[in-house]
Amino acid sequence: MQTSVKKWFRDKNTGFLDNRGGPDILVSKRDLVDCQFLKVGAIVEFECHPGEKGLVAKKVKLVSRHKSAGDVKGKKKEFRFGVMT
Repeated sequence: MQTSVKKWFRDKNTGFLDNRGGPDILVSKRDLVDCQFLKVGAIVEFECHPGEKGLVAKKVKLVSRHKSAGDVKGKKKEFRFGVMT
């Protein structure tokens, strides 16, 4: 199953995946494959299982990153230091 990351709490190492109108799917860091955390908007592939408090994602793999405003045709803008006035 594929969907996007709805929320990620780095301090709790958990988050929620979008369930397209249904209840959100809980995801935990221990169920991530080849990554340490997720970013909101990223597309993931996973297995969905029933848990004690609702649906739980297992074997979560990152499919694609969410493009940020700094991305232009796949290239990130160079970070430039500014002056605070």
